[in-house]
Amino acid sequence: MTAKKPNAAPWLLLSALVLVLDQLTKIWVLTSLPEYTPIPVIEGFWNWYRTYNTGAAFSFLSDAGGWQKYFFITLAILISGLLAFWLTRTPRGDWKTAMPFALVIGGAIGNVIDRFIHGHVVDFIQWYVGDYYWPAFNIADAAIVGGAIGIAVFGFFTKDATPARE
Repeated sequence: MTAKKPNAAPWLLLSALVLVLDQLTKIWVLTSLPEYTPIPVIEGFWNWYRTYNTGAAFSFLSDAGGWQKYFFITLAILISGLLAFWLTRTPRGDWKTAMPFALVIGGAIGNVIDRFIHGHVVDFIQWYVGDYYWPAFNIADAAIVGGAIGIAVFGFFTKDATPARE
């Protein structure tokens, strides 16, 4: 009987950390920030700005009539489950795969919780320059984007150190 090699499942602790930070910041936002009122953090660049998103990134499908809530919940759960499964198949030391997967999982589940509890996602970080505003986002969104960038950079732009077999 061969010993099972350690897998990257412990990286799910990073997912849990992202989830906890996301939910704690959203509790702070919901109890401390007024709706739709910019509060400067760094004048000319960053506000706290409590708003809501019923859609996905950049308010995609936000005015779709309600069905999108269930679509995004289902999509996030399926993607998170698939990435968690892949973590069980990823060697523990492969942080370039495990870390981005864990970030996406934590962020996706954070936003799923919002959709279940509130029917929308709570956003509160607003970046801008002059009259140009980036759509408001939250910790979960930042983790998803960071994870997606990591998947792209480490997956597509790094060479495999294993030589090809002929």
